[in-house]
Amino acid sequence: MTERPSNPAGSPAELAAALRSTGYLADDGLATAAYLAMQMNRPLFCEGEPGTGKTALAQALAQVLGAELIRLQCHDGIDASQALYDWDFPRQLLHLRALEAAASATGETLDADSVEASLYDPRFLLARPILRALQTSPSVLLIDEVDRADDEFEAFLLEVLTEHAVSIPEVGEVRAKEPPLVVLTSNRTREVHDALKRRCLYLWLDHPDLQREIQILHSRLPGLPERLAAQVAGAVRKLRQSDLLKPPGVAETIDWARALQLVGARHLDVDSAAATLGAVLKYREDADRIRVQLDTLLAS
Repeated sequence: MTERPSNPAGSPAELAAALRSTGYLADDGLATAAYLAMQMNRPLFCEGEPGTGKTALAQALAQVLGAELIRLQCHDGIDASQALYDWDFPRQLLHLRALEAAASATGETLDADSVEASLYDPRFLLARPILRALQTSPSVLLIDEVDRADDEFEAFLLEVLTEHAVSIPEVGEVRAKEPPLVVLTSNRTREVHDALKRRCLYLWLDHPDLQREIQILHSRLPGLPERLAAQVAGAVRKLRQSDLLKPPGVAETIDWARALQLVGARHLDVDSAAATLGAVLKYREDADRIRVQLDTLLAS
């Protein structure tokens, strides 16, 4: 198995500190799981509710490693060709026409085999995320919301993540010189098969507790008043305990605090909350329901 070169974090504690420098606050369990994924050359499977920082973790790891972040967004119906490669048909067609024009001008006869070989030259290959990750060093491959894909795509991923290589009939095998660090995320809309999970190290991400979310706000929004940070984090915590269509994640917490900063709020009250509610709630039904409960929501 190809080994990934040593990374700048020599221990889970050092990795946590490096992640903190990017604005991502990792607890001991998360830092240890990410550290082991790098050292053991294993994909990291991150599962949890939307908005718990799964995608942001991959982004932060890419910054820490000085690696290119390459993202594959999964969706219903995604197949291997969308993840691997395609051929640039317009450029191939222009190339063919150029060959035909040159042959016509010189009176030469085109050799069919030579023409076909030239059409499938690597310069006409369009690398999709997985192929790009195999060709790029160093890289972090984020396979986002893998639970949206189907069983067939999972089987394809399992093979690629095991071999760190793909075969292109017209070109041959493409094997990673340095395997990418792979982060898979799932919002658990369905269960991902055990075979894929067994290939990975598993990490469950939950919403941060109150104090950690306050720390995240201060990390992302320097100068945020202490009282406002505590009020926003506390209010979001209550929102998550409400029966909402879309409970807010950490990103919405940050957006809300930033919106309050921009309107000049020094603390969270009914008026400022109502004016900026669109930063934290994304469905009209949720906003309408909470707007009439703001007094209760903001009560200590």
